Amino acid sequence: MDDSINTSPDDVCQAIRASCGPDQTVAFVSGNFNVVHPGHLRLLRFAAEQADILVVGVNPDATPGVTLAQEIRLDNVRSISLVDHVVRLTDSASEFIARLRPSLVVKGKEFEDRSNPEQEAVEAYGGRLIFSSGELRFASLALLERDADVDISSIRKPLEFPKRHSFEISGLKKLLGKLSGLRVAVIGDLIVDEYVTCDAVGMSQEDPTIVVTPLITRTFVGGAGAVAAHAHGLGADVHFFTLVGNDEAARFARDTLEQHGVACEHFMDETRPTTRKQRFRALNKTLLRVNHLRQHPAEAEVQRQMLNAVERALKNCDLVLFSCFNYGCLPQDLVDSIAARARAKGVMMAADSQVSSQTGDVSRFKGMKLLTPTEREARVALNDFISGLGVVSERLIEKARTDHLVITLGAEGALVNTMADGKHQSDRLPAFNPSPKDVSGAGDSFFMASSMALRAGADIWQASYLGSLAAALQVSRVGNLPLTTAELVAEIDESGFSRE
Repeated sequence: MDDSINTSPDDVCQAIRASCGPDQTVAFVSGNFNVVHPGHLRLLRFAAEQADILVVGVNPDATPGVTLAQEIRLDNVRSISLVDHVVRLTDSASEFIARLRPSLVVKGKEFEDRSNPEQEAVEAYGGRLIFSSGELRFASLALLERDADVDISSIRKPLEFPKRHSFEISGLKKLLGKLSGLRVAVIGDLIVDEYVTCDAVGMSQEDPTIVVTPLITRTFVGGAGAVAAHAHGLGADVHFFTLVGNDEAARFARDTLEQHGVACEHFMDETRPTTRKQRFRALNKTLLRVNHLRQHPAEAEVQRQMLNAVERALKNCDLVLFSCFNYGCLPQDLVDSIAARARAKGVMMAADSQVSSQTGDVSRFKGMKLLTPTEREARVALNDFISGLGVVSERLIEKARTDHLVITLGAEGALVNTMADGKHQSDRLPAFNPSPKDVSGAGDSFFMASSMALRAGADIWQASYLGSLAAALQVSRVGNLPLTTAELVAEIDESGFSRE
C-alpha cells in the first residue's frame, strides 16, 4: 500500500492503523532512497523482523542528499517485497512518527551517536528507537527472491526428435488447449517441502563441519500434492486424495492446495505426521536434506474410506494418476482395488512410484497407460543392475503390462519406450535444461504433463516432449510451484533449439 499524493498525513496514518490487526506491531523506517542498495535491504529486513507491519517513509525532494524526484524514489521502495506500506513524506519524519505512533522506529547504526530528533517523538507515546544496520548476509536477498522465477534462457528444445516422429513443436500449443477441462483424480503421498536458504559462514574450528546461518524459509506443497497442483495449472479439474497427520503441516497443505484450486480429500492418520522434508541450501546448492515421516501402511479403516471416496469420484473422471512415494498412502490392496474399479469404468490410469531413498516397486502398478520411473527405480523393480537399458525397458513393460514406459535419466534426458503392434520401440530425449536450479519436482511435472497429454489424444512421442518441456521449466526455479499453460506456451514460442 502507498499513499496518494493528495492524501493528508493524518488520513494516511488512519488508513495504516485501520489495516493492522488489534495486536499487530508497526515498525517505521525513513530515508531518501535514491537507489535501493544491499544496505537498505539489510536494514529493512531487520526492521521487518522486529514487528508485524513495516512502514517506510520517503523523504521530500527538499531533503539534503536527495538526487531523484520523490515519485521515482517511491517506486524504488514499492518494489521491495518486505515493505507493507510506502509513505510519501511531506514534512519531517518526526512529525509523521508523532501522528502514526509506530511501536518502534529503526535507524541505521551510524546514527546511534548523533542527535536524533525522532527520539523525542517516540518517547512522547512510549515507543522505541532502535539502531541497527542489519546483518551483512542479507546482501544476498536479490538471489533469494530470484530463486522463485523461471529462467527459460537455459532451456534448449531438440529439433530432431519431433522430425523423427512427425510432429511440429508449435503444434503442442493446440495439444495444451485440449488439457483444459480434463477431470483428473490424483492419489498419493502428500509432502510438505521446506527450503531453508542459508548463508555459508565457513568451516567450524572445532570439527570439520560446515557452518551456515538460516536466511529465509520457503514452504511448498510437494509429492502427489504438487502433481495435483501442476495438473490444475494446466487447466484440469483436479480431485486429490491423500493421507495426512493431525498437525500444522497438514493445515498448511490444505490451505495451499485450496488456493491452487485443487479439491482435496485428506484422510487423517493419527499414527503419523504429515510427511515433511527440509532442504538446507546455500549458494544455490542443497547442503542437507532432513525427512520427517513414517512409512507404515495406512490403517485398514483409512484405506476403506479412501477407496469409497475415490470410487465416487470415478463416476466423473477422465484420468487417474497414482503418485506414490512409498510412505504408506498406497498399500498394494488399495492400489489393486482402485485400479480394478477404474478399469471397469474405462478410466485411463498412469503411475509414478519414487524410491529415491527407500524401497519400492513401480511394477506393482499393473495395466497402466504410462509409467515414468527413474533408471534406478526401473532396475529396483526388476532387481537388475547389470542389463542394458533396452533390456530393462522391455522387461519392465512386460512385467508391469504397461503401454508406455519413460525412464527418466536426469541430466541425460529420458528413454521413451512403447509397444506398437507387439514390437518394442524406443527413442531418447536429451535433457532440455542443462543448468537446473532445483531438480526436485522434475519427475512430478513430467509425469503429470505427459499423462494428461496421452489422455488428450497425443501419442507417446508428443506426450514425452511436452512432459520434458514441463520438467525443464520446473527445474528452472526453486520450489515445486504449479506450472501454468501460459508458461508452457511461452516456452514453446521461445527460439532456443538444439540439434540433440
